[in-house]
Amino acid sequence: MPGLEATTAPAEGRWSSRSVGSRLQHGIFYALVRLGGRRAAYALLYPVVAYYALASGAARRRACHYLSRRFPDHRGARRLGDTFRLLLDLGKVLVDRAVVGILGPDELGVRLDGREELLAALGEGRGLILVTAHVGCWQVAMAALGFLGKPVSMLMHREDGDVDRQYFEHAGLPCPYRVIDPRGYLGGALEMLQVLKAGEVLCVMGDRVMGSQRNVLRVPFLGEEAPFPFSAFKLAASTRAPVAVLLSHKSGPASYVLEAGPILRLPEGLGRRDEDLRPYVTQFVEVLERFTAKHPFQFFNFYDMWAGA
Repeated sequence: MPGLEATTAPAEGRWSSRSVGSRLQHGIFYALVRLGGRRAAYALLYPVVAYYALASGAARRRACHYLSRRFPDHRGARRLGDTFRLLLDLGKVLVDRAVVGILGPDELGVRLDGREELLAALGEGRGLILVTAHVGCWQVAMAALGFLGKPVSMLMHREDGDVDRQYFEHAGLPCPYRVIDPRGYLGGALEMLQVLKAGEVLCVMGDRVMGSQRNVLRVPFLGEEAPFPFSAFKLAASTRAPVAVLLSHKSGPASYVLEAGPILRLPEGLGRRDEDLRPYVTQFVEVLERFTAKHPFQFFNFYDMWAGA
């Protein structure tokens, strides 16, 4: 299925950013968007998703890591139905991302809750760290950040040869944000510090471990401890930059909601131990857990994140 992320050995609990699906399969969906818009691409999604849910053991296994913890009492047909809904929502998000790039951002309505809070936090002059996750369509969130009036940098790992296009690639536009590669020197820490010292915006994924496997804390998530990175909060502690949690969800056939908040401010004099960051990582995870309770089929981590680190 286009966009369903592959995974390495489950025992390692690691993930790959490479999408499953050939260039031709992706191209068919992109062509449908150009010819018939969002609805035409959605129509093809249903049989494609049904095939993967019924015939692909790999797709079911990848979905099961999350679904078995989100719905531990679901078995058999109910689990199959959950898998179908999760893959379908993922497919719609990927189509929507292509729609934004191919047909333009006006094709989707986006509402941002917490706009004034973000502007006030950025106005403090220490930069702003946005911690988001693989929920809803984070690319829509990135496309909606122009109102901040500051350059945006994104800590992001992308594998060479991935055929799944970002929204700006569909439009033939340059990347609207600077990409910081976590595989770079010191995991990109020096570049991230420069962004914050310049009073700019840094966006970090808070639900996947990128860079060093040592920079994590295990925090309860959906009934079981899972490793979550603390690099964003470590940066906030050293720079005193405010941290905002930013999550998106699909709220209608052609609409999304971005929810910004809470704003976290790490106090002066915070200790240097990793454990000193635990309360802030826990706050993020609690927000993420509440999100999965409200939008259970819009959490898109298709690997065993609980087994990691």
